[in-house]
Amino acid sequence: MTANKTDNPSAELESLETQLQELLDLCDRLKDENRSLRDQRETLSGERAVLIEKNEMARSRVEAMIHRLKAMENSQ
Repeated sequence: MTANKTDNPSAELESLETQLQELLDLCDRLKDENRSLRDQRETLSGERAVLIEKNEMARSRVEAMIHRLKAMENSQ
């Protein structure tokens, strides 16, 4: 005789409750992780913007120095 889940409805209900609680716990962990990843993304986006701005400033300065050096070279 094979055991069937409907043989013990109380055990089946308890199993379902356990699975549901595990799903709820997983959902909470994923929400926390998602929130943390969003915060991290926002921070990194801000840092990236700052680095891009610094890079542009450095590029502009280097270009200005190159133009000055060429002008000095041509005036000699």
